Amino acid sequence: MTLISLNGLGVTLGAPLFQDLTLSLSKGDRLGLVAANGRGKTTLLRCLAGRIEPSVGRFVRARGLRTVFVQQDTPDALLALTLREVALDGLPAETRDWEAWRAEVALDELGVPEDLRERPLAELSGGWRRMAQLARARVGEPDLMLLDEPTNHLDLARIAGLEAWIAGLPGDMALIVASHDRAFLDTATTRTLFLRERDSQLYALAFSPARQALAEADAATARRHAADLQEATRLRRQAAKLNNIGINSGSDLLQVKTRQLKARAARIEEEARPAHRELSAGTVRLSDGGTHARALLVLDGAEVTAPDGRLLFRTGRLAIAPGDRVVVLGANGAGKSRLLAAVARVVGGEPAPGFWCAGSVVAGVCDQELTQLGRDRTPFEIVAGRFDVGDQRARALLAGAGVDLDRQVRPVQVLSGGQRARLAMLVLRLERPNFYMLDEPTNHLDIEGQEVLEAELRAREGACLVVSHDRRFVENVGNRFWRIDGRRLVELESPLEPPSQRPA
Repeated sequence: MTLISLNGLGVTLGAPLFQDLTLSLSKGDRLGLVAANGRGKTTLLRCLAGRIEPSVGRFVRARGLRTVFVQQDTPDALLALTLREVALDGLPAETRDWEAWRAEVALDELGVPEDLRERPLAELSGGWRRMAQLARARVGEPDLMLLDEPTNHLDLARIAGLEAWIAGLPGDMALIVASHDRAFLDTATTRTLFLRERDSQLYALAFSPARQALAEADAATARRHAADLQEATRLRRQAAKLNNIGINSGSDLLQVKTRQLKARAARIEEEARPAHRELSAGTVRLSDGGTHARALLVLDGAEVTAPDGRLLFRTGRLAIAPGDRVVVLGANGAGKSRLLAAVARVVGGEPAPGFWCAGSVVAGVCDQELTQLGRDRTPFEIVAGRFDVGDQRARALLAGAGVDLDRQVRPVQVLSGGQRARLAMLVLRLERPNFYMLDEPTNHLDIEGQEVLEAELRAREGACLVVSHDRRFVENVGNRFWRIDGRRLVELESPLEPPSQRPA
């Protein structure tokens, strides 16, 4: 049964995001939605959810279709509610008294501990807020669930749990998932839509094989385009030759033939379609600052505490040297971000027992919420005011990072998540650090941006201490792995090593 049908759908918001999109979604479909930052993924989901109208085209829903949209950020209206109340909010008000058990079942399925269910969402981490929204979506038993970046703020264990949860959903429930998490897309989806301004491509494959098929199709299109242009050039040369002969001989037949050849060449050029080139949402580039220190950071029995002073864990003796790319693993709330924050304070000159850093360390810090950028400053003020690059160079650097001239002089808070992430990477590059401290750096980067950041970090001679829940990013970047197990920080041979394999 077809749940939704799109025919020639297009949305323009200032500029065209996508156009002439035609597809249908049936019961049980699991569709991955892939595009660069700012290319219309969230807009398409909002359109399918009925929150905005398309600019052109037809959009037909099945009669009585029940659709829920789990958006990327938690709506402000839910923050004052307890986690349990958020789940109950997914039920019709008139049935909540006798169907409240559905909310409890949904929370159980998502592994939400009982002691968190009465806490306001405003007090909980992004991961638990995500679980609350998913439970709220599930209790309504929708026909179609729209998920926008569902793995953001989830640790690796929670992402695995989310994959299992999706696998356990009713077989006839359809999903459309917009995500930059490559491993998650491979596991959770069976079809992939590469959303483009023109000629969006749909494959009945999960992300990785679909991306390979897309690359092959684009390469074939590029070859056809080159051959078509070559043929058009040949025809024009032949036409020019016949034209000269016709003029010299006065042959009307050759003049007619010349016009025919030119018309064929023009038709070929008009119909020739170049291969799609994904316009970059902004360049991600980093740079190295030098150091001769053998160890940049040493932890020796250091204690990491919660904001209320409660001990989260202690470290053994661990050191980071130039070239080390250390990934810190652990459950949400275990203290990964607190460790990075403690290291950042020490690097900034605030001593602490158990922490030591070399005097030559130049740190580049990027936290999960990108607070280092501020909210009210403009991108131009951040770059031109902090770095000696000059106004013209500052504008060029920002444009290269995907921040257009209009947004360069507007507050950071109006930028998209992807634009803020690229601005943060630009600031890191200009700081020329030899020690990167990155907390969930891929949260707002599209797949192309993630891959460029991976390559940049691998190419750097400095070191980095990274917190990430993106499995591909962890595997591609890390050459050392630390994990918070209980109340200790231990080194692993592999990010996949289970805690049970370590000696007590």
